[in-house]
Amino acid sequence: MTYKIDIDPEVCISSGKCVADAPDLFRFDDDEIAEMIPGAPQPNDERILDLARACPSGALIVTDVESGEEIDVG
Repeated sequence: MTYKIDIDPEVCISSGKCVADAPDLFRFDDDEIAEMIPGAPQPNDERILDLARACPSGALIVTDVESGEEIDVG
């Protein structure tokens, strides 16, 4: 399975956990909301799941690339 990670800016609470844990993937925008760094390579599936589980607001969304289904990282 191949996963993709993204951010829901409406759910992000700007905790900075993703930015601290993966500064090569995430940064803050001008409104201090986390965003993906354009062109950043997607990490492996295990890393994606770890990052999503660590997000205190649940703003990191994991999607199965093949099916397009959102993955419950619960």
